[in-house]
Amino acid sequence: MTKTWNHQVVKEGNKSLVLDKIKNNSPISRAAVASQTGLNKGTVSSLVSDLLDDHLIYESGPGESSGGRRPVMLLFNALAGYAIGIDIGVNYLLGVLTDLSGNIQLKKECSFKNLSYEEIKEKMFSTIDSLIASAPDSPHGVVGIGVGVPGVVDKDGEILLAPNLKWRNLDLKSVLEEKYRLPVIIENEANAGAYGEKRFGAGQKCENIIYVSAGIGIGVGLILNGSLYKGSNGFSGELGHMTIQVNGPKCRCGNEGCWELYASEQALLNTAVQSGLFASTDEELDLPHLIQLAESGNEEAIALFKKSGDYLGVGINNIVNTFNPQQVVIGNRMASAKNWLSESLNERVANQALWFQQNDLIIGFSELDTLPTALGVAAFTIENFLSVRMQPQQAIFS
Repeated sequence: MTKTWNHQVVKEGNKSLVLDKIKNNSPISRAAVASQTGLNKGTVSSLVSDLLDDHLIYESGPGESSGGRRPVMLLFNALAGYAIGIDIGVNYLLGVLTDLSGNIQLKKECSFKNLSYEEIKEKMFSTIDSLIASAPDSPHGVVGIGVGVPGVVDKDGEILLAPNLKWRNLDLKSVLEEKYRLPVIIENEANAGAYGEKRFGAGQKCENIIYVSAGIGIGVGLILNGSLYKGSNGFSGELGHMTIQVNGPKCRCGNEGCWELYASEQALLNTAVQSGLFASTDEELDLPHLIQLAESGNEEAIALFKKSGDYLGVGINNIVNTFNPQQVVIGNRMASAKNWLSESLNERVANQALWFQQNDLIIGFSELDTLPTALGVAAFTIENFLSVRMQPQQAIFS
């Protein structure tokens, strides 16, 4: 029994190794796969046959010859299935349908205000239904659903606390699995955003990345030594709730003086109201409107952004001094105001971060617009699916 188990584990590992080599180096020949993985040609041929039967790879026309017969080339079949990624924000819901390489096939987005859990859940169902209905025919269909939420998520996918949504102890994972009969992954939205930036965005070339998700609240995702760091129980990254002002105002999390009370989108809009910047209570109060005011030269709006950028810099300075990253990426909705935040943010870090921490440090804004979290949870879903397909006796979700 031990021998059989060991054989299965070795085969699973080798199959995954071959798929990764093809996925990351398409087009590639069988001989090149064998040479680059160190596996013998017979093993590679057998594993390639399995992957072809499972539609995860396909063959293309012959490649260039190195002296003998021209080799048949192998390519990853990104259209063998599709994944759904959902980003639940406090005032928006964004859903994407991606292929198995993370390329977006369809995007759905809606905005809302002060909705209950049940109301947001119905909007999520509607979005998922639409994305599933739009998925092209494929051998594996929709392979799973990933959901990013702005709150604390445990290792089992239970949402323990999402203070800005007023959610506590919710098992959304089981609800979705029961409804859609698909594997479901629930993840903190900043963790997912960090992974999205690492896989598809500004962080692809760095191994130590801090992703700051600045929206209604603030979350932080940590990529350390190339891997997502989640802490011993999966609760890392709640740096939006680090205290930057002793005896400051009370936060929804129960703490006082939290960073997100000063540097988030909600903090910015609250300050805009208090300053009387908006002429009428009937006037729509949102971030795009405030950006429009700044772009039109409104000095008060520009000053508010400068103050928010400075507060963002305060928290980022603390994070930089703690983790010594190569790169800090600021994403979520506040990234759309980068033209008005950058100067004061960089000035704060330059003046206060320890000088040796600033060597080779890159601070910038997301290149993925509002997509990092949705792409990150879609990537988690794809990796889970491929991992299952590598197993000799493939698991079936039922």
